[in-house]
Amino acid sequence: MSESKDKKAINLTLKVWRQIGPDVKGSLETYHAGDISTDMSFLEMLDVVNEGLIIEGKEPIAFDHDCREGICGMCGAMVNGRAHGPEKGTTLCQLHMRHFSDNDTIVIEPWKSRAFKIIKDLAVDRSALDLIIQAGGYISANAGGAPDGNAIPFPQESAEKAMDAAACIGCGACVASCPNASAMLFVGAKVSHFALLPQGRPEAVKRVLAMVKKMDECGFGNCTNETECEAECPKEISITNIARLNREYLKAGFL
Repeated sequence: MSESKDKKAINLTLKVWRQIGPDVKGSLETYHAGDISTDMSFLEMLDVVNEGLIIEGKEPIAFDHDCREGICGMCGAMVNGRAHGPEKGTTLCQLHMRHFSDNDTIVIEPWKSRAFKIIKDLAVDRSALDLIIQAGGYISANAGGAPDGNAIPFPQESAEKAMDAAACIGCGACVASCPNASAMLFVGAKVSHFALLPQGRPEAVKRVLAMVKKMDECGFGNCTNETECEAECPKEISITNIARLNREYLKAGFL
């Protein structure tokens, strides 16, 4: 048998945002990424670039990551102006280099929002989303064993919509892609998740008022139906959740 062919490799020019701290002016710096396997993920490509920088005695590029399985929501950057890159329904860690061509130039920037301060380079502080969850993204339940799954019957359609909303991983792509830096898709997904389930109804009024108030306090903009959030969301969360958030908020105002 003939030997298998070597994996395809490409050469890239990277223009990466470098910023040593939140209060220091940043800029794009150019790097050469050579002999990059098209089987690599985008984050693995950055790992290779960082290894080269460390060998040269230079500061590696800081970027957020954790599970690298598209679940945790930690990774995220603007790739050629697109949140998480050009592929629909894909996180940055799931984006593979086969979607780029040899000699491409790739511009890599962090999420940019008043609510997301840059920590360093591509790493940003997304704790504002955690504050919104702390404000109301929970239910109260009695301690003890888990109740039977069929103890509280409710429609299958509602369960499916709740699970679709619960798919949100809180990565912040919706905020980064929105011209208003709005977190409405994130908040809409979290409110919808509970509003559609009977377990979430007792605290529905308190929840939506508290989460929207915290969202405004954190400096996020409002929604003007641009729909970039839905287009760039790696979990393809629907903007119908924003409509449900608005309905829940209006109802809460009358109660």
